[in-house]
Amino acid sequence: MVTPTEQEHPKKAFGWAARDSSGVLSPFKFSRRETGEKDVSFKVLYCGICHSDLHMVKNEWGFSTYPLVPGHEIVGVVTEVGSKVQKFSVGDKVGVGCMVGSCTSCDSCSNNLENYCPKMILTYGAKYIDGTTTYGGYSDTMVADEHFVVRIPDNLPLDGAAPLLCSGITTYSPLRYFGLDKPGMHVGVVGLGGLGHVAVKFAKAMGLKVTVISTSPNKKEEAIEHLHADSFLVSRDQDQMQAATGTMDGIIDTVSAFHSLLPLIDLLKSHGKLVMVGAPEKPLELPVFPLILGRKIVAGSNIGGMKETQEMIDFAAKHNITADIEVIPIDYLNTAMERLVKADVRYRFVIDIANTLKPAS
Repeated sequence: MVTPTEQEHPKKAFGWAARDSSGVLSPFKFSRRETGEKDVSFKVLYCGICHSDLHMVKNEWGFSTYPLVPGHEIVGVVTEVGSKVQKFSVGDKVGVGCMVGSCTSCDSCSNNLENYCPKMILTYGAKYIDGTTTYGGYSDTMVADEHFVVRIPDNLPLDGAAPLLCSGITTYSPLRYFGLDKPGMHVGVVGLGGLGHVAVKFAKAMGLKVTVISTSPNKKEEAIEHLHADSFLVSRDQDQMQAATGTMDGIIDTVSAFHSLLPLIDLLKSHGKLVMVGAPEKPLELPVFPLILGRKIVAGSNIGGMKETQEMIDFAAKHNITADIEVIPIDYLNTAMERLVKADVRYRFVIDIANTLKPAS
């Protein structure tokens, strides 16, 4: 049990942080709050590197504050629980994804959609309810309200499970919400990167016919032989795209670079759905006529609520789904960020926090 007196003394923590928008990260000492009555504290073992970490480190979205400790694909083992915690015990394998708080009372929160709460609190670079800055998982310890902690099933390797807390739920949620999860349906996945490769795995596990759509012909073998996609389209090949016109029930678009939507909309059957989960910095052009003529939908989706995130992790465990990763030591972090800019990773970097992050002296 945690006493009120203990809560007055924050815990020392150690991690890596960006001090400015140069993109360089370095060792950083800071404090975590003591374990509150509804909090779960855990030792961080692994943390995935998401592309949004890169955007945040460089302040490319314009709202970063420094020092910034990134990381929202965090997994580890529970070391302490508060007196009112009901779902977790010391020794449990757990994870924290993109959010650590919400208002708990709005319509979204009431419907297990904390990710759409106007007051949703991001895992790092945000203000927590006590006024302190949230720090992410490029660190040795984590403290979070139990509501925002996910249980990791024993059969899922922690390193490969970490990226699912972002890329996994980002692609799983739209497949479920938009009804693109019925066996036999035909779904396209645009982009074969950190998000796309996980989208293919979930879609195949749901019994869907999956076509990968990419600008890179050299990814065909990877898509079909390794990820077991049913087919592959080179988006720049007009003949291939024309032949696939009107064949897909839905498309999950994971691309964050500027690209044309019309060729993708044309791939949809009538009443088909194009769901955007990548976030291009510049607005995309949206042609309306093909939407009207086919009663087609272009929509967006942002991670998932906590109930659905747990459901996603349990589904992944049942079907042995993990991200394809490259595990790195913490001191390789800046090189990894440079490689991420060039998309030189297959498909997600994961930091081995437990074995390579040296404690503060």
